[in-house]
Amino acid sequence: MPNGQDRLPALDALRGIAALGVVLFHYLPYYDKLYGHSFSTPDTLGFGRYGVHLFFILSGFVIFMTLERTRSASWFGLARAFRLLPALWAGIVLTWIAVQLMGPADRMVSLGSALLNITLLHEYLGHPHVDGAYWSLVIEATFYVWIALLFYGLGSWQRMRPVLWAWTLASYAAVIWWKAIPDGLEFLIKDLLFTRYAPLFISGMLIYRWHRHNRLPVADLALLTLTISHCLLAYKAPFNLFVLGCYGVFGLAVAGYLNVLARPGLLWLGSISYTLYLVHQNIGYGVIDLAYKAGLPGQLGVMMALAVAIGLAAALHYGIEKPALRWFRQWRKRAVPDTGLTLINAPVPKKAENLD
Repeated sequence: MPNGQDRLPALDALRGIAALGVVLFHYLPYYDKLYGHSFSTPDTLGFGRYGVHLFFILSGFVIFMTLERTRSASWFGLARAFRLLPALWAGIVLTWIAVQLMGPADRMVSLGSALLNITLLHEYLGHPHVDGAYWSLVIEATFYVWIALLFYGLGSWQRMRPVLWAWTLASYAAVIWWKAIPDGLEFLIKDLLFTRYAPLFISGMLIYRWHRHNRLPVADLALLTLTISHCLLAYKAPFNLFVLGCYGVFGLAVAGYLNVLARPGLLWLGSISYTLYLVHQNIGYGVIDLAYKAGLPGQLGVMMALAVAIGLAAALHYGIEKPALRWFRQWRKRAVPDTGLTLINAPVPKKAENLD
């Protein structure tokens, strides 16, 4: 797998495609299942839900790259917080207010639950999501915590490897005996270790190391094979084959064979993919409901919801997400000389460069 530049434009385009797939899944087949459309929706759009799985693979790839350039766990945490939380908080406010005003009624949550959503701990405390799509953000945040603990706590890939092997094997055992997991272990295995999804993140990390070093040791190749194969057991056919295909597409993109996707429209969609994910589902359902109540065709309601979601996503991206990141980077540059901390663009430590 050739080692290229740090920025892989095809991956940004894949973000846009994955985000659009998730949105269309929610607006068409999933809305039809929940509330009923006045028209038939393509069954193939059911695969769109697995765009989230592509996001998880991407996250493993990008986060490990970030870790190798960030020597301090505290700075890693701050960088992730400024990347995720300002836009998330704005998305929570917008979504909560919109659902109170437009519905659907079954998507309303209390103000207390909404406030807990800002911590991304709400699911662990038994509170509902402000937007149904937030389930994956809880997993993302949990992954950040685990992988930072492993990276900074163990200090080398050699020490991380057996832990990742154990995590992967535990994920296999969990999906095989999913219904037989004892009640006392369910929270640990299903939630804290998110064993249905952990191999997606781990495979992304391994693909990054392959990309960076141009090769993988046999132990890592075996682990990569195992993490990729996990999807065949974790998800029902034919969706497991679709996830397997996502791995193929992702590998081609990393290898530089899908740069044809790096077109302005897809790159822009990729740039707003996070904020689009934050605001699309429940607000979109409210817009579609209003369209139906006004006697408009269902297809027009879906197009209106898509336009509103993209407009709000762009507003959050340019008005909240980018300014927050810009402010953090400027503050970081001022803070580094005074604190002596080495940050994201620092040289990779020798222990991180050691492949075996």
